[in-house]
Amino acid sequence: MNTLFLAAAGGGNNMLILLLFVGLMVLMYFTMIRPQKKQQQKRVQMMDKLKKGDQVILVDGLHAKIDSINSKDKTIVIDADGIYLTFSRMAVRQILPSASATAAPKEASDATNTTSTDKPVVKDTDKPADTAETKPEDKPAETKADDTAEKKDDSDKE
Repeated sequence: MNTLFLAAAGGGNNMLILLLFVGLMVLMYFTMIRPQKKQQQKRVQMMDKLKKGDQVILVDGLHAKIDSINSKDKTIVIDADGIYLTFSRMAVRQILPSASATAAPKEASDATNTTSTDKPVVKDTDKPADTAETKPEDKPAETKADDTAEKKDDSDKE
């Protein structure tokens, strides 16, 4: 900041102002212009890969399938459930992966995952003795007496 005041006051250090201006231009190039050019190149490459039958999403969100491509006019005709529409090639935002390309890796992963999801069989001998289920015969005598008393009370009510 002091150098700006000195340059304005003395008028002698114009070289420093010029270097600051050039530095600002370089910074703007690397933060704004260069990334935009890279993104534009990537988009042009995607447009070159378009072919008939590709599933695409257009910039307005319409999902459709490419019916034909006119490279002379740089347009595409899309089929959106039987409705044929003509758009500029630049209207394509994204090319969706085809169903056959995604199905092959999924089938391979399903084959490897089937063995890992099998649960081991637990036998009764693996359980500790205190968690084993109790049978009605194993109940204490006082609970058997309580059960028979309840049955008698129910029969008296009828």
